[in-house]
Amino acid sequence: MKKVGLIMRKIQFAEAQGPRVFAERLRALAAELGVEIIFISPERHVSDHDWIPGYEHEKGDLVNYDIVLDQIHVQGIEHVIFTVSGFTYLKMFIKNSVLFPHSFPDPALTGYEMMKPFYSIVDKAVVQTEFLKKQLDSVFGVTDVDVIPIGFSEELAHRYFDPDAIVHNRVLWIGRDEENRRPDLVLEYARRNPDQEVFMVFGGERYRESMKKYDIPGNVKLQFALSQTEIFQLMNSAKVYWSCSRFDTFAMPLTEALAMGKIVVKPEHPCYDHISSRHAFAGNEQNWFELVNMALASPLSHSLDNREYAFGKFSSTVMKEGYRQFFDQWLR
Repeated sequence: MKKVGLIMRKIQFAEAQGPRVFAERLRALAAELGVEIIFISPERHVSDHDWIPGYEHEKGDLVNYDIVLDQIHVQGIEHVIFTVSGFTYLKMFIKNSVLFPHSFPDPALTGYEMMKPFYSIVDKAVVQTEFLKKQLDSVFGVTDVDVIPIGFSEELAHRYFDPDAIVHNRVLWIGRDEENRRPDLVLEYARRNPDQEVFMVFGGERYRESMKKYDIPGNVKLQFALSQTEIFQLMNSAKVYWSCSRFDTFAMPLTEALAMGKIVVKPEHPCYDHISSRHAFAGNEQNWFELVNMALASPLSHSLDNREYAFGKFSSTVMKEGYRQFFDQWLR
């Protein structure tokens, strides 16, 4: 089997959120295509801090290059996919290196200025959406870009789809306790709409502590570090899925929500343009609460249009075919 290194930060491998889910899906489908994905990450942390000046993630990546390069050498790896901009300089050592961005230098994101210099030397990338492909070209002049979705599990989307189990006043939000994700808006919505049931799901256990700083209304239920099975079960039970982030690179829960037939409320930002089925409604901070309540009041309990759209655009089958074509070209 041909070996490909997948380089992520240690915390991304450790937590049950987008990066780890992507890594597991890529490893499984690559094995079916005759490619072995080797997980690689630094074993040390520079600091437990995040965006305190001097401790930004990208600086931590730079001082861990020796560990990453040692692992690549020991495994005899000649092709690498890296998911964070701090490892962009790997192209100085590994000719066949490709960025699959888990973040992007957008002004809405923390670390925007820190990321930009790294992106200026990217020459090949795989991204989740056409929007990101256009951004890489227009902002950074990167033209060698493949668009491959992070395909949802069709097996789980079939197994847990049960319209009879939908709770008609239940709203689901999945995110992090980060400014970009706007958990404060969700809590304010719940405060103003005490008759609605709001589930907030966080990808890591670390958010259990950080959420203690908020006054949590009684109609909000917090969940942490759910498995994919638990996510799909909970997703099925909600009538509306709401995303209110300022910017998103992956938007994986949105594609899963479509696949489970949810009525979707999403931001107007063009990074969400691919979430464009019949019952996916774009809004903003001024009208989101009204949109969520209108969706809850809909005579439809679920949307087969959204479900059909997701299976055609974002399924694991679509992802596998995308990587089959990508590996055929890249690993020659």
